[in-house]
Amino acid sequence: MRQLLTISARPRRYCRGMYDVAARERIHELDAVRGFALCGILVVNIWQITDMTATVPSGAAMDPVRHVLSVVVEERFFPIFSFLFGLSFALFLDRAAEHAARPRMVLVRRLIALAVLGLVHQMFQPGEALLPYAVVGLVILLPASALPSWLVLVAGLVGTVGVALTLGGGLALVPGLFLLGLAAERFGLVDELRTWPIAAVFVLALPAAIATAVWQWRTPYLELWTSSIEPIAGLLGAVAYSTALLLVLRTGFGEVLAEVLEPMGRMALTNYVSATALILLAEERLHLGGTTRYPALLGLAAAILLLQAFVSYVWMYWLRYGPLEWVWRCVTWWRIVPIRKPEPEGIASIGLPRR
Repeated sequence: MRQLLTISARPRRYCRGMYDVAARERIHELDAVRGFALCGILVVNIWQITDMTATVPSGAAMDPVRHVLSVVVEERFFPIFSFLFGLSFALFLDRAAEHAARPRMVLVRRLIALAVLGLVHQMFQPGEALLPYAVVGLVILLPASALPSWLVLVAGLVGTVGVALTLGGGLALVPGLFLLGLAAERFGLVDELRTWPIAAVFVLALPAAIATAVWQWRTPYLELWTSSIEPIAGLLGAVAYSTALLLVLRTGFGEVLAEVLEPMGRMALTNYVSATALILLAEERLHLGGTTRYPALLGLAAAILLLQAFVSYVWMYWLRYGPLEWVWRCVTWWRIVPIRKPEPEGIASIGLPRR
């Protein structure tokens, strides 16, 4: 299922006509986190799209590999995507307020366009997220953008933790996560994403995520359907994963990792939709449906991610937006938006042809 939006921040502070460097770095980090979430969502989408079996033939227990994936991957990446959708919505609304007389109408058009794409996508992936995202954005997120920040935060906490404890996970968590993302932007998360608070949250979230994951592992499969442990473990895992990645991104290795993840995150909409097509094409040959061939699933996921990482890197080197992102942006602003980047400096010196 990332987010699905590329974050476009408003200029918070100016320095000789340029956006604040620190704020731009935070935007790049969040794009990388979105790309990371895309990787985990793909694994879950494969078994959902192909309708793989979760249990061993007797039906009494989960397949061992699926069991591991359920504890490590399922419900861990979807919350990250949903949170970032709410955050990027707030950033885009701020930007629209600077460039349009009626910024909320720009957002309405943007969400309607997403809903149309979601309707088409649902024909091929019935459990897809684009249409629900658009509906929740129109019904809940857009009206909430006019509320006080503290009220949005409280509603987000109730809609996330309260829903996880009472109704379970999945799409029921989307409204609360959207509101938390909106509140995070309102309280300056993009500007104040410093290392020490991230490390503090990680230190608190990691043991809680491990403890709830162990609890989930030990819970019998049939009891998971009526237990709140899976969504709670998923939320804590999402916090631990995202904060861990943000810390890694600020290391030397993280700079290399960001070169892979950031383009994928900026093309998340294109990658999300194209993954469905690739999964359906692969299923024609692999026939994963009704089986427990989860090692084959992991191989397929790795192949798709490698392909998408390569295409995303090359595409974003030359162009500003992914193909679907560009169409979406053009519909949003109701005009043709430039897609090509200015020619990189020194391009002739490395032997690449000038455009």
